[in-house]
Amino acid sequence: MNQSIIFTDIIEWDEATKKLSLIAQVQGMNVTCLIDTSRLEKLASLTIQNEKEALAAFEQVRFDIEDIAEALIESESFDEHGFIHV
Repeated sequence: MNQSIIFTDIIEWDEATKKLSLIAQVQGMNVTCLIDTSRLEKLASLTIQNEKEALAAFEQVRFDIEDIAEALIESESFDEHGFIHV
């Protein structure tokens, strides 16, 4: 694990986009990482209908998501808004 990338416990659900966001702290800066429902469903092998199910699925595969996000941050795979898409 790269200690220069730290994931916070802040996980938010966006009902409009059906995405979860998590925050990674990288050298003192916050980086927003987004994961859409379809990707989360594939990683967790579940069907997600709402926020409660999305958060539960996230917790089941949290470390996998953080590993993927970390690799994307390290390879500087940011979108035009500075977000990482898992």
